[in-house]
Amino acid sequence: MDYVLGILPPLLEGTVVTLQMFFATIVLALPLGLLLALARISRFKVLSRAVGVYIWLFRGTPLMLQLLFIYFGLPFLPYVGVRLPDFSAALLAFVLNYAAYFAEIFRAGIQSIDRGQYEGAKVLGMTYVQTMRRIVLPQVIKRVLPPVSNETITLVKDTSLIYVLAMNDLLRTTRAIVQRDFNTMPFIVAAVFYLVMTLVLTWLFQKLEKKYAVYDE
Repeated sequence: MDYVLGILPPLLEGTVVTLQMFFATIVLALPLGLLLALARISRFKVLSRAVGVYIWLFRGTPLMLQLLFIYFGLPFLPYVGVRLPDFSAALLAFVLNYAAYFAEIFRAGIQSIDRGQYEGAKVLGMTYVQTMRRIVLPQVIKRVLPPVSNETITLVKDTSLIYVLAMNDLLRTTRAIVQRDFNTMPFIVAAVFYLVMTLVLTWLFQKLEKKYAVYDE
């Protein structure tokens, strides 16, 4: 027990980095994903196809490859030559990647709404923005909560990939302690930390699903 208490401070510091990456990604990727979804179903073919290529690219390549490319590859691109700090590079990769997944989730949710509701809103004199905000999105939120929940929980675990950029997140800190002490207990403690984070998220999304269940009535 004394050993566990002794390794908690550095593991908690690593957890803070993990949570910073998680929350920053969620705050930026969710609204970006919604905007991309709206662009994907837009009548403007050029915009729709461009977003389709973006989604295909970021869903079709590994997140780790995207991390490495943004951090190590951007400085060598002609006319770009930008070297981002490790946190900024990791955040950019995570936001671009998860926005692509959220975009497809939102797109499917929006297209699942019966077309008659759009026509009814139009008859009532609502604009497209009003229709989306008052009629469509409240129903979409309820329908997309389960897949968004899955992606969000996956994000918690995917944050461990930032160790490749030598960031002192929970996983990298844990591995350093294991290599230093030749003891596997830090892995168990780290697993508990991840499980607690996913448990909290699972509970939160269950609450949200119950809140929005009113739209099923």
